[in-house]
Order: sequence, then structure tokens, then C-alpha cells
Amino acid sequence: MKIKFLASFTVIIVFVIGVAFFLQIQSENDVASPNEIKKIKLDISSLFNIYGFEENFEIKNGKKTWRDVKFELNPENNELYEKLNYESDENAVVIFPIFTAAAYNEPGFYTYYRGECDEQCITVRVQDGYRSDFNSSGNGFQVLTLLGYEIISDIDVDKNPDILKNYDKVILLHNEYVTKKEFTAITNHPNVLYLYPNALYAEVDYDNDFITLLRGHNFPELEIVNGFDWKSDNSFLEYDTNCNEMGFDRIDNGWMPNCYPEEAIHKSKVLLEMIKEF
Repeated sequence: MKIKFLASFTVIIVFVIGVAFFLQIQSENDVASPNEIKKIKLDISSLFNIYGFEENFEIKNGKKTWRDVKFELNPENNELYEKLNYESDENAVVIFPIFTAAAYNEPGFYTYYRGECDEQCITVRVQDGYRSDFNSSGNGFQVLTLLGYEIISDIDVDKNPDILKNYDKVILLHNEYVTKKEFTAITNHPNVLYLYPNALYAEVDYDNDFITLLRGHNFPELEIVNGFDWKSDNSFLEYDTNCNEMGFDRIDNGWMPNCYPEEAIHKSKVLLEMIKEF
């Protein structure tokens, strides 16, 4: 079964997406305290306030592209937040994709995939924190955190797979790299929202703060695509970042979107309502 949002929602999506990481400066006069890096409010249409940090950008096509944006609640939208905020009776949890953040950190898995490093780069240390970026679904993580959702990480699920049995709803972000124990715990849960395509794509081992790629993403053989041979893999949909016709498909244990909603999640009230109500 496939559910598509009503036409009115599609219109909302058309107008609300497309700027997540190509952000323009509103003012360079916003000054933080003398001991802090200057925080700059960005002129972005959003349900939240969005900030960049001085010198933390690169120039792409003549525009400043901020590397690590920060989301904060906008007091003007407090009434809306009250409707969207997580409530304890929802009994939901979000799994932060820290293994995926580690895999994308350079040098790492993608250094190896590009042929710039040998197999030593498919074992990487999992750090305590990573910058909030597109690959680790940084927008989605920040938004759901601000709305009060309980957050755990890949590490929590790998160490104690039964933890997911404590929740009625599980929300995945871009959890592309997971362990076998985590994969089993997630796919056995009866109610999962796979909020980003390309989840559960490759198998890693986690040991003593390091992850190692075991299978998937054309490793160890080129013909191996999904490391778990998962029948519900929807990775081909991750390249639609516009989400102009966003919808959700029903699978055995939950729902999957037909696009990568990183640029929509902080702007669409309807999408956030869907997440809350699924």
C-alpha cells in the first residue's frame, strides 16, 4: 500500500524545500560573546531559527555553503511547537546514526571507496561527536531533538537490542551503516518509520569504539549491494532531495518515504505532523 499526501501538502512541499545547505547570510552583525565564535542568523524560510558560524563555510557556485548549521526554536512559533512536540504517551524513540557519521568522516569509508586509501580506511574510530551534516541527517536530528523526541544511538541498540521493545514507535534517520544485531532488532520491531531512504544498507562490526565495514556498498565483492540482502532496501530513492511529490510506502514493519527529506523536515508542518502521528 502506498500513501501520498494530499495535493495541498504537495503544494506546501514545493514552497518549503530546497535550501538546507545552501544558506544565505541575513546579517553579519550578529555578535556572540567575545569568547565565542560569532553566530550568524541565516535568512531561511523555516519553522526554526537557523544559524551558521563565522568562517565555517565554503564557497560553492559563488554562494556561501555553511558546513555546520545550528537550529533553535523560534519563539514566534511556540503555539505550533506545542502541537508538534513529542508527548510521552507516544512512546517513540529516534535512533541517531552515529555509525554512519563515522563512516562518512574523512579519512574513512568514502576515502576507500574513491580509491584514495586501502582497506585500513574501512576501520574507523567512532568519535563522541560529529558536525551536523547532510549525510548524518543533521537537520532531522536537530529538529526532532528540539521537539522533545527521545534520542538513542546505534551504539545503544547494538549493545542492547532489546531496548527497542520498550517503545511503540521507532524512528530511523539516515542509519545507512548498522551492525547485524541492530539490523535484526529494527526489522523485528513492528512499527518503524524509516524516515530517510538508504537505511540499513551496509553491515559493520562495532568493537571497542571502532566500526569496520563487513558487507555491503559493493564490498567485499562488487555485486554485493545491500549488505543484509534486505528486500525492503529503497536506497535508489535517496537522490530525490526535492521531495516535490513526497509520499510514504507501507512495508512489513512500518513506513518508508519516497525521497530524502533532509531539506524539507525543518520547513514542513505537515511532515512533522505525519511523524508525530504515524
